[in-house]
Amino acid sequence: MIEMKNRSNLKRLLAAILVFFLGAALFISSLTGTGTPFLCSLPKSVDDYTPTAVQLQAVLHYATSHTTPQQSRGEIGVSFEVLKSRAPCNFLVFGLGHDSLMWASFNPRGTTLFLEEDPKWVQTILKDAPELRAETVNYRTQLKQADELLSSHKSEPACARSGAVLRGNERCRLALSNLPDEVYEKEWDLIMIDAPRGYFPEAPGRMAAIFSAAVMARRRRGSGATHVFLHDVDRRVEKAFAEEFLCRKYLVKAVGRLWHFEIPSAANATDAAGARFC
Repeated sequence: MIEMKNRSNLKRLLAAILVFFLGAALFISSLTGTGTPFLCSLPKSVDDYTPTAVQLQAVLHYATSHTTPQQSRGEIGVSFEVLKSRAPCNFLVFGLGHDSLMWASFNPRGTTLFLEEDPKWVQTILKDAPELRAETVNYRTQLKQADELLSSHKSEPACARSGAVLRGNERCRLALSNLPDEVYEKEWDLIMIDAPRGYFPEAPGRMAAIFSAAVMARRRRGSGATHVFLHDVDRRVEKAFAEEFLCRKYLVKAVGRLWHFEIPSAANATDAAGARFC
């Protein structure tokens, strides 16, 4: 009886700590942002809540580290509001970093998968956060090719909206054709694009990530739209490819350097089918 009571008290204590530190860490990370407080989605009662391993790891990480997420509090809040209503869900994130524990903890008991270009960086992050799931991606593009890719895709049938696929699509250079099977087989409710690197000519750039996210959203078979979040839209390439493939008409919110799109599947889209995405 005493042991059961002690376990119950420990469970409540861990949940209470989770509520406090997740809210405190995110609040401290940016005192200048605005938006709905993060604590509003956390449980009002801790009696029936068991924190997941990744949530507890996030508490430890953000409570003991001076490293904060790279997005502002306002930008994080955009994705967080959607995760509050959709979690547990399928959440695909391009990029792995110091904010990854935060994203995974926002989707408890859901599937959160990170795609990262640098295998050494994957090892570095997973060493301290083994609960995270991450896969390495090989990109076929370079940032200096962005203008040419933005033009040439229009003459390549394998890149056309009406027939675009990803797996095995070697003809379309914008298609991420060699991802793990899980990425192709699972329908992703949310897609965050905050990688790969796109700030020097030889970097992969985010052209393929943006195109591939658009294809995933358009090929969705389940109900509802796919939420796509694109960071660093203050940069020319990100903005141009977003307008080409994610479409201004599907842009529902813009905060700081983040754009939020709600993209319907091809079956539910009201626009006519064709080669162009937008």
